[in-house]
Amino acid sequence: MGSLKLNQKLALGYVRARLNILSLVSPRKAAVKAFRFFCTPQQKVTKKGSAFFEGGERLSLRLDKHVVRGHRWVPVHTPLKKILIAHGFESASRNFEAYITALLKKGYEVVAFDAPAHGQSGGKRMLLTDYVKMLRLIEQNYGPFEGYMGHSLGGLALSLFLENHPHRRETALVLVAPAVETTVAVAAFTELLHLSPEVSAEMDEYVQEISGHNFSWYSLRRALNQIQASVLYLQDEDDRITPLKEALLVRRDGHPNIQWIITSGLGHRKIYKDQEILDRIVSFL
Repeated sequence: MGSLKLNQKLALGYVRARLNILSLVSPRKAAVKAFRFFCTPQQKVTKKGSAFFEGGERLSLRLDKHVVRGHRWVPVHTPLKKILIAHGFESASRNFEAYITALLKKGYEVVAFDAPAHGQSGGKRMLLTDYVKMLRLIEQNYGPFEGYMGHSLGGLALSLFLENHPHRRETALVLVAPAVETTVAVAAFTELLHLSPEVSAEMDEYVQEISGHNFSWYSLRRALNQIQASVLYLQDEDDRITPLKEALLVRRDGHPNIQWIITSGLGHRKIYKDQEILDRIVSFL
C-alpha cells in the first residue's frame, strides 16, 4: 500500500471499514459489495488519442445495458491480416497506438475496443465474462482475425475467448504480462481489504451463481490447454501486478506452441512500451 496516494489510502480505508462492519451482519452482502468493488476500475483513461488514433473508423457495439466503443484502422490496400488488440484493467485502447501504427504500416487491419467501464465505453464495472462476451461480439462483427494481442487482463480475456472459438495453429496470439490465475488476484484483493475467509468463500459462491464458474475456472493455465494457436508470451522479472512466479508455472506446463521472452527491469506496463519488445511483437504478428 506504500505506492498508493493519500486519497486512495483514505478511500481504501473507508471501503475496508464498511465491508468489515457489513460482514458482521451479513457475510453474503459484504461479499457481493466486495466483488463489485473488485470489478470497478478506480482509475479511468479518459483522454482521447492522437489525431491518427481518433482518425480510425469509429465502431460501437451494444453489450447488455451499455455501449462499448472502439476503432478500426484499414490500410490503403487489401489487408494482409486482421489483428485485434485487448488492453488491461484500468487501461484503454489508446495506450496501444504505437502498435496500431506499426501494424498498419505492415499492411494489417487493426481493431481495438475499450472494455466495459474503460476509456470511451459505458458502464461502471467490468466482469471478466463481460470482456469475453465483448471479444466474441467483435469477432462476429469485424472478424475473422488472424492475430490477437492482449496485455494483462486483456491477455486472460483473449485466452478465455479463444479456448471456445475455432482457430488454427497459424493463428497468432501475443500475451503480454497476462493475468494467470484470477484466484491470485482475488487473494491479494481480500488481503488488502482484510476480508475474512467467510466473506472470501461467499465471494466465490456468488461468482459461481452469476457466471456458472468459480474464480479458479478463470485461469490462463486452464484455458491454454484448449488453445492451439502460435503463442508469444512476454513477461518481466520485476512485474508486481502479474508476478514472474505465475508465468513460470505456465512455462513449466510445457506447451510446445508457446515462445517465451522474459525481460528484466521493465515491470508491468513499460514492457509493452519498450521499442525492442514492440518490434518483436509486430514481427511475430
